[in-house]
Amino acid sequence: MPTYRLTIEYDGTEFCGWQRQASEVRTVCGEVETGLSGLFAERIAVTAAGRTDTGVHACGQVISFSSERDFPEERLALALNAHLPPDVTARDGARVADGFSARHDALERIYDYLIVNRPMPSAPLRRVTHHVWSRIDDERFARAAADIVGQHDFIAFCGVLPERGGTVRTVNSVVLERAGDLARIRIRGVGFLHRMVRISVGTLVEIADGRRPVDDIPRILASRDRREGGYTAPACGLTLAGVRYADYDSTRPALGFSAGA
Repeated sequence: MPTYRLTIEYDGTEFCGWQRQASEVRTVCGEVETGLSGLFAERIAVTAAGRTDTGVHACGQVISFSSERDFPEERLALALNAHLPPDVTARDGARVADGFSARHDALERIYDYLIVNRPMPSAPLRRVTHHVWSRIDDERFARAAADIVGQHDFIAFCGVLPERGGTVRTVNSVVLERAGDLARIRIRGVGFLHRMVRISVGTLVEIADGRRPVDDIPRILASRDRREGGYTAPACGLTLAGVRYADYDSTRPALGFSAGA
């Protein structure tokens, strides 16, 4: 039975997250599985690298699935796009080794959080950015972000606790870049807890604009108390930019962001 890998991009604004739900709500997974089932003329269930929340976007989500049908990999993404709505697209279809899992074989997940950092918001970017009117100080941000990097118990940065497993996660890097009024926070890690990226962003913003002391992250981590952390940054600013595997990297920057542009 052939196994396939696809990279999926979506505007998460009109979706109730990635994961298919029991209730009749619109999810990205539901649209993708419906499209694939129509294309392959059989029931297709997919495994995703990450389960993004309501309103979160992706330009590098990766899925895997198996089928009885041997489909030409060079035509897979193009053919699937004919079965998908305008706010979901597929790219980089490939046939992969049996047993490949988009979730379990991932080495690193990369998230981009986009902020319009100026006094006035941006109407054209409102669906994909968070407006922060107060000035984010780059030096304070970098000093605080260094305390998030590494392996920690991130229970104080977790929305809903996982059903299985602990709350220890490893963050590889947290970097702030700017392009005019647009700021991008890129967070790389092996895996993330529910709303961990958005809570981390909210906390770092509060430190960077002076509302919290610059050395507050270690205290928050040690407290193990969500109430000690910062606000949860809105979902609209978050994009799953990519997933890295041993032989494939799906990463594309949110909005094609390029520092210095």
